[in-house]
Amino acid sequence: MVEPKLIVFDLDYTLWPFWVDTHVDPPFHKTSDGKVYDAHQQRVKYYKEVPDILNHLHKSGFQLAIASRTSAIAEANELTKLFNWDQYFQYRQIFPGSKITHFKKLHSLSGVPYEEMLFYDDEHRNILDVSSLGVTCMLVPDGISQKAFQEGLELFKNRKAKTKQNNN
Repeated sequence: MVEPKLIVFDLDYTLWPFWVDTHVDPPFHKTSDGKVYDAHQQRVKYYKEVPDILNHLHKSGFQLAIASRTSAIAEANELTKLFNWDQYFQYRQIFPGSKITHFKKLHSLSGVPYEEMLFYDDEHRNILDVSSLGVTCMLVPDGISQKAFQEGLELFKNRKAKTKQNNN
């Protein structure tokens, strides 16, 4: 089966429905029932299907990474920890700037060729930038869902099949 060797997710409006640098305020805290709140007691939520997607990928042995352009680096890291997502991500590139820089670092750290990566992001500009490296990119304007995730996998498989066909 043709599968990506590294699956990369953006954070803001991809895994959660907000910009971490403007829509939520630290410090964050987790209650005994597992819910996360910000300094104003506003509940901080992620997209509903994210835990199931990440858990399935982790159990299936996929390497996962985060690539986020946020300037709220500490807050992004804190929320991923409070949501118990630390266990899923082998690589994190969270800093302002071009996603091309994020992916060059991910490539260097993981050794995974760009053509073996799959990336999910909500911003068209990031999709354009990263696809120029040879990464298969899936635009998720409404955040990640099982449906959008599967569409990304199909896109990756179709692209790999087309590349193989062109090389024959």
